[in-house]
Amino acid sequence: MRHFFSNRVRVVLILALLLTGILVVTSSLTGQNIPSMIVQGVLAPLRSGATALTKQAEQMYDYMFRYEALLAENEALKKEIAEMREDDRMADSISRENDRLRDLLELQEAHPDYELVDGYVISRGSTDWTSTLTIDRGTVHGIQVGMCAITENGEVVGLVTEAGSNYCVVKTVLDSSLEVSATIASSGYPGMVQGGYTTGQAGYLRMDYLPSSAVIRNRDQVVTSGSTLYPRNLILGHVIDAGMGDTGVEKYAILEPAADIEDLEQVFILTDYQQG
Repeated sequence: MRHFFSNRVRVVLILALLLTGILVVTSSLTGQNIPSMIVQGVLAPLRSGATALTKQAEQMYDYMFRYEALLAENEALKKEIAEMREDDRMADSISRENDRLRDLLELQEAHPDYELVDGYVISRGSTDWTSTLTIDRGTVHGIQVGMCAITENGEVVGLVTEAGSNYCVVKTVLDSSLEVSATIASSGYPGMVQGGYTTGQAGYLRMDYLPSSAVIRNRDQVVTSGSTLYPRNLILGHVIDAGMGDTGVEKYAILEPAADIEDLEQVFILTDYQQG
C-alpha cells in the first residue's frame, strides 16, 4: 500500500513539474506571466460558452423577427387575395347587369309602351305554400300593389302584393295562391296557371282547365292572356308534362317556370303599359 501511494505521489509530482515547465516556456515565449495564463485558461471556456449563448440569442432574435415579418406578409397577401376576389365578384356582377340591360333594351324596343322600374332582390321568403321576393324599390319610385314584376326577357316573376316607401314585396308565380290567366302560345288553348305545390309539383307551375281535346306538346310555350294586371304574351313557362284532370273532362299541363326565381338578382316592375 505504501508503495502504491509513493507511486501516485511520484506521478503527480512529475505531472506538476511538466505543467510548470510548460507554463514557464509559454510565459517566456508569449511574454505573459504565469498567473495571467492561469486566469485566461480558466476564463477561456467561460468566454466560449458566453459566445455560444450570444450566437443562440442572436439566432433566436433573427428567427422571431423573420417569423413576425412572415406573419405580416401573410396577412398582406390574404388581404390582397380578398380584394382580388372582391374585384372579380364586382366584375362578374357588372357583366351580368350589362347583359340584363342589353336584353331589357331589346324588350323595350319590342314594347315601347312598357314603363319599367328596376329593383334588386334584397330578401326572399318561402314556405310550403308561399314564395315571395322583397325588392329595394317602393312607392317613392312609383310602385303600387297590383303591378306585375318581370325579368329583362319579359318572363313573369310575380305580382306586387305589398308596397312601402322604399321597398315592395312580390308574390312569385311559384306561390300557390297566385293565379294567372294564360294561353298555350302555339295553339291558343286557354287555361289558368298557378304554383304547383298543392298538387305535388313544388318548384313548377300547373296549368289547369285545358280542353280535353287539347293537343299539348312538350316544350310548348305558355304566355299570359292579357288582363288589367298582366299585358299579353309575357312568358310564364314551358310544358314538360301533361295529363287528364281528375274529372276526366279537362286536361292539365306541368310547366317549368321561364323565370329562374331562386337565382334572380334584379327584377323590373311594370308600372304602366298599353292594354290591347
